[in-house]
Amino acid sequence: MRTWRATKATRAARAVRALSAAVLALLGPAAAPSAAADGGTSTATYTVWQWNVAGDAMNHNSTTNGMVNAAATSVLNRDADFVALNELCASQYRALVDTLRAAHWPVDDANFARFEGTYPAKTAVCGGEELGIAVFSKRPLGVADRFALPDDGKREKRKLLCAGLKDQPHVKFCATHLTYVDAYRKPQLDFVRDRLEGYYRAGDTVLTAGDFNMEPDWGRMDDVYSSAVNTPYNGRNTGHYHELDDDDPAECHGYGESTVSTVVPEAAGPCGTGQKIDFAFVREDRIAGAYGADSLAPSTQCGGGLCSDHRILTGTVTVSVKD
Repeated sequence: MRTWRATKATRAARAVRALSAAVLALLGPAAAPSAAADGGTSTATYTVWQWNVAGDAMNHNSTTNGMVNAAATSVLNRDADFVALNELCASQYRALVDTLRAAHWPVDDANFARFEGTYPAKTAVCGGEELGIAVFSKRPLGVADRFALPDDGKREKRKLLCAGLKDQPHVKFCATHLTYVDAYRKPQLDFVRDRLEGYYRAGDTVLTAGDFNMEPDWGRMDDVYSSAVNTPYNGRNTGHYHELDDDDPAECHGYGESTVSTVVPEAAGPCGTGQKIDFAFVREDRIAGAYGADSLAPSTQCGGGLCSDHRILTGTVTVSVKD
């Protein structure tokens, strides 16, 4: 579990309260003011881990071909606090719950994962079970919020799945997987951003990860990325969010590392290194320290080949959190 640290403002407030209490003790009870809420903040450092696992398309609903073990091993090796998965079959979700539980990753092994179906059961997908998105948390989760994104007319219904920490409800983690249907990319992106802004107005700190089926330098992303992100590879931004891989000068600065398994010339991104379509976002004014991310090659031991057409994205960020 991560250690929580009081900010300078919180420590100063506590010192003032302690001094005030000492003075009041000398003056007597008649001088005591009414009680006031603390209203402080703390900081915490989290590691986010995201992967579109192609659970049916490339792993054919298997729980034993190596994908589940590859995911669990990477989560453990990276000491992830939050995990988001896309295109995960329900059977694979259950297998990953069992694997992480057996590895003693969660603090509460009965309350650390949520699943939301996006492709219906009783079809040829996932052996007749649902395909969906999932969130996992090292610390116990509270009630999940489940949102349907604007409908693109496809059988797969895109969703946003968010859950707060049970003991720190102002910290929320969200997973999503946006459409590839061009006319609905921006409406779905706007919906997700608006929900995140709603959490923000409520005082929450939100970390969001997923496959957005868009690239950082696309115009559609301009009102998501912070205006502080202004490089030759990602400019014109007017939004309020940093992506955890947007500030590495060595990796297509402002755009980030590729998150696709195989780079092809027609989709090589602005630096020729491959497309980035998987993201981990945090609002700029919730970031309270260093942040960064890496794109990891997936295992090639899934039935003798690549486990997914996506690479794993993992990043770490220090954030401020309302107490």
